[in-house]
Amino acid sequence: MRGEIIGVWSEMWRQVWRKLADHRDAPEDLFCELYRELNTALIAPKDPATDLADIVDNPDQARVAFRDTKANALQGELAAVEFLERAHTVIEDFGNEALTNKYFLLIRDFLDKYSLRYDLRRPFSLHPTLPGVFARLMRDLRQVTSQDAALNGLMQDFEECVRQLKGNHTPLKVKQCIAAQFNLLEALLRQHPNTNGNTFGAMCNETGNWPHEAVKESAQRIYRFASDYPGIRHGGTPANRLREIDMRDMVAMTVVLAGFTPYFSDALNADTIYSD
Repeated sequence: MRGEIIGVWSEMWRQVWRKLADHRDAPEDLFCELYRELNTALIAPKDPATDLADIVDNPDQARVAFRDTKANALQGELAAVEFLERAHTVIEDFGNEALTNKYFLLIRDFLDKYSLRYDLRRPFSLHPTLPGVFARLMRDLRQVTSQDAALNGLMQDFEECVRQLKGNHTPLKVKQCIAAQFNLLEALLRQHPNTNGNTFGAMCNETGNWPHEAVKESAQRIYRFASDYPGIRHGGTPANRLREIDMRDMVAMTVVLAGFTPYFSDALNADTIYSD
């Protein structure tokens, strides 16, 4: 899932900006003012007194400079989002309600078309959605694990187990999927700078990241479930099994265990997962 504006930035010219410029009420200097704002989102912004001034003093030049700005020239996803919000103010300042509403509708349709991770609210603000936050968490987890050969292998094992569930929702496949995720999370926890223990429970005690004892205990208890349920991590205790495991458990465990990862790894930044 791309999910982010910066991932489809190249499509915005055709889907948003060119259509906005074609609106009957669009002013000649539309891109002069928009590029002035876009400049603040660039990794290497142009000098306002020289290069930027030359561009924004010429509507045709400003249009070309705006159109040709690539995603890799932007500071990141948050900068792209903030630019779109500032652009609304720029367009609103032209004093034309129809043009301002056209911009809102174009961005709304763009978010829907590409299934991006934001909810657009009036007058104009972009808010991360829950599916978007989860998708970013999984993307960042994949990026963190890719930096280490062992973690990368375990991440690939887990993702392969998820893929192999298609058309084969047997208890064995579900158990393999849950076990693979636990293997990944235990290895991730071992790399936490505060952990020295040899067991999952001991390492949870050492991280120091928990907001409440009950949250830490919930992670430890879920691990005990995987160890005690027959056939996930060990032979387990058959008498403690309440029913056969099924896809409800796969979905629930995948979401719950992924939710613990910001506690297990300092490499995951919750602020950027939410908003950047």
